[in-house]
Amino acid sequence: MPQVTLSFDNGPDPDVTPRVLDVLAKHDLRSCFFVIGRKLTDPAARKIAERAHAEGHWIGNHTWTHETPLGRLDDPAVPDREIGATQREIGDLAHPDRWFRPFGGGGKIGPWLMSTGARDFLTDGGYSVVIWNSIPRDWEDHDGWPVRAVEHCAAHNHTLVVLHDFVAPAMANLDRFIGTLADQGYVFSQEFPDDCVLIRRGIATRPLDDYVQS
Repeated sequence: MPQVTLSFDNGPDPDVTPRVLDVLAKHDLRSCFFVIGRKLTDPAARKIAERAHAEGHWIGNHTWTHETPLGRLDDPAVPDREIGATQREIGDLAHPDRWFRPFGGGGKIGPWLMSTGARDFLTDGGYSVVIWNSIPRDWEDHDGWPVRAVEHCAAHNHTLVVLHDFVAPAMANLDRFIGTLADQGYVFSQEFPDDCVLIRRGIATRPLDDYVQS
């Protein structure tokens, strides 16, 4: 049966993330929330991440600022400032695999995802790097993204969908989207597709030249 894994980027958001968690609980689904480090410094946002963790969701690292893809930054201090600081902020909410998702700048995959310094920081630190195979662009098409995401799911045996738990109008359609996939016989999984994991616990799963700015 075809599988779908849902993931959520750019939170936690005090208004939106709790509603996302309610929908996931309704369907008894587990996901991964790739958080922005600076947002976790807000006690209200931290409490939401703690709730997500307590409900069985994974907490992943999505950089501290989410401003510029790491492959476009050659400052040697950037990896610790963007990745390390976020991981320290996540603290005891971290998954043993230390999940990290690079910022693609609009969902694009290419060498801008990581600098050589970021790659080395991630491998040396035992991180696991996750990309994606479905970006339905929920942040810009609040009502149309579910149709696009269903089309993406039909094209893969195991689809990793990236959604954003800070866009309230888009997440209003999450329940309907999950219901549509369930009606079509998709199996939901918390695990990531192997072809979306570039590094697992510090070990590259394939050559990384296409994802690292040389």
